[in-house]
Amino acid sequence: MHALKTYIVEDSPVIRESLVALLEESVPVTVVGTAEDELTALNWMGDHQRPDDCDLVIVDIYLKGGSGLGVLKAGAGVYKPAKWVVFSNHATPEMRNRCLELGADCVFDKSNEIDELLLYCNRLASDDEVADERVIPPAVEPTETAPGASPSPTAGLA
Repeated sequence: MHALKTYIVEDSPVIRESLVALLEESVPVTVVGTAEDELTALNWMGDHQRPDDCDLVIVDIYLKGGSGLGVLKAGAGVYKPAKWVVFSNHATPEMRNRCLELGADCVFDKSNEIDELLLYCNRLASDDEVADERVIPPAVEPTETAPGASPSPTAGLA
């Protein structure tokens, strides 16, 4: 497991500080920078172009100045191999699709998907494969059962 070099774009100081604390407590991360607006985020990205500068960028959609969508649009296609995560209270189906179209690797809702964000980050730190839109458990293949027998509730979970 390696420490994820993480850049956070979040305008609320309380949420930003809480997110940094939660990530540092739950995931092997090193926060390499933060921004509260689009311009600061874009300037940071312009100054940190090496592939090893950042592993993960977490972006809120609504910022004090500009938009997380602008950050995503400008950076996600060119600032690789970093993974791009949108973490917002406005994760409607339409907004999720828009973020994915702009290059987000996944989108999490601040109000009810914090555990999923942490799982995603831990899997990234472990170099496990990560689902593009959400962390999804692998599919369970059906197994055949003898005629007349009911399938085992744990069939296929081995």
